[in-house]
Amino acid sequence: MALSWYRCVAVALALAWGTAWSQDPLALTPENEVPLRPTTWLQEGKITSIPLPKDRTRRFYFTFKKKTSKMSVTVVPCDSAIEWSLAAKTIKDKPSKTLQWTSKKSMPEVWWRGFGTEEKMHTFAGNTVDTYIGQTYAPASIYILKLKSKEQDTKASVYLQDGDGAPAIFPELPADAHVHTVGVGMTSVTLSWMPSNSVLRQMTHNSYSYHYCVLVNREQNYRSVCAAQEAMKNKKKKAKKQKVTAWPILKQWWWQQWDSFKEEDESPLSLLDNSPDIQCACRGTESVCTVSDLLPDTSYYFDVFVVDTLNGTSSAYTGTFTHTHEEARPVVTPLGEGELRWVALQGSGRQASQFFSFRPRGWQQSALLTLQSCSTKKVKVTISNKGQILASQVVGEALAQIWLQGKPSYQIQLEDMTPSRVANEGLDTTIKMQISSAYHRQAVPALPATLQIKSFNKLRGCNSVTLAWLGTEERSLYCVYQRKLREGDRAGAEKCLGPESRSDTERVLCKYFQELNPRRAVTTATIGGLEPGTTYLFDIYLMRRWGIPVKYRSKAVRTRKEC
Repeated sequence: MALSWYRCVAVALALAWGTAWSQDPLALTPENEVPLRPTTWLQEGKITSIPLPKDRTRRFYFTFKKKTSKMSVTVVPCDSAIEWSLAAKTIKDKPSKTLQWTSKKSMPEVWWRGFGTEEKMHTFAGNTVDTYIGQTYAPASIYILKLKSKEQDTKASVYLQDGDGAPAIFPELPADAHVHTVGVGMTSVTLSWMPSNSVLRQMTHNSYSYHYCVLVNREQNYRSVCAAQEAMKNKKKKAKKQKVTAWPILKQWWWQQWDSFKEEDESPLSLLDNSPDIQCACRGTESVCTVSDLLPDTSYYFDVFVVDTLNGTSSAYTGTFTHTHEEARPVVTPLGEGELRWVALQGSGRQASQFFSFRPRGWQQSALLTLQSCSTKKVKVTISNKGQILASQVVGEALAQIWLQGKPSYQIQLEDMTPSRVANEGLDTTIKMQISSAYHRQAVPALPATLQIKSFNKLRGCNSVTLAWLGTEERSLYCVYQRKLREGDRAGAEKCLGPESRSDTERVLCKYFQELNPRRAVTTATIGGLEPGTTYLFDIYLMRRWGIPVKYRSKAVRTRKEC
């Protein structure tokens, strides 16, 4: 019994379906049913954002008031080229009043879809803003707008306006709507453009709803704010891996089936969102802008948009691109084997940093760099090879030794660390430097634990004094220099002077010394032939095969007047 009842219902449905299919298009839907593909109507005077799936034509419909004689339709593509066309369908007969079941929602389906003639008015293909301006058709005309994207999923904005003239909701562009490059530097570019008529008018009326936005990136020029926004979104999506669930797939299917669209209210000011590669700066109403903090020797693309913050619209100038200048290559001075060099650095300008190069001898490619600042100022030394930093150190009053090994060449940069306020006083920073190939060495040479010189009061006579100093476990030559001190002379003022700057008559003693136990590495020397009651300044130098001779701290000793 139940089975026969189901069969009856199935037969009745089949008959009803077949009858409805063969009937006139007027008998499409009863009053309480919704069409499978509802008609989408556009509103005049409002910007509508429309998603465009790839290779799928989207249709939209609109009408104007009976008294409207002229009209304009503006289509703004987002980030790719689209095709769009405009047609008019003139309705000759009104719907029959006897169709009591016809609702307002289904009226387009049962009335104008099956009647009237369709006339093509305009077609366009591209990725630029396009506006159709022309006469309206008969008062009963319904206009059909078709949009399609063949490249990728994208979106476009549509604006309808009754009356002639350009759409008033979009900012006006000047006759020359190009961005011009005024100046290019290593890290900055100066741009200029003709002012927008909209901006000029607001300045006379003291209204401030328009301003310019400058967009900078290293990939491409953008023809619209929307295209730049989509580029930002795509970069964020690539940076953050999204989780795939069943709901987005179902939602996408639902959207494609129902041919609905979601209006998006994206302000051009959202360009200010943080992005690692795209920068945007809104510059007010000035038509000259200097973009700074750029990288040298790099290509950049520049776009300018005039933005209407009141209506949330924008117009794009024709962008430009340029290549920043490469960084000035510094003058690199080659250093000779064992060459002793005095380098003067100025605290500001190009002389604040100097560059040198050195090629070590021998298959080990090892070298020893020694430096000593000759003032209280500090100097930063950086050693690199083909852009790779090998060592970096700040050199003060103490002797610095830097061991280099394994590279065929080394670039040495000396940079003054003096603050600018002190550097402007005109005092240069002098540093003493030497580099030499260190054959068969495995590390830097040892230095004495202290560079102080001691004198013994009990061993001080009228014609002689006894000095003591610490040595190292390596066999080295120590030379003692002396000179008389007169009134007004400063002891220890010549800390950077080496034995090469001393007279041979001042050298009084040279001796070799070595002690394997550092705690017992003490040596002494008695200096004779002195005058009674006289003050002498003694200097001791540790003479080495590699590097700058190590100078001990000067010691002033006065001989006894009476013995």
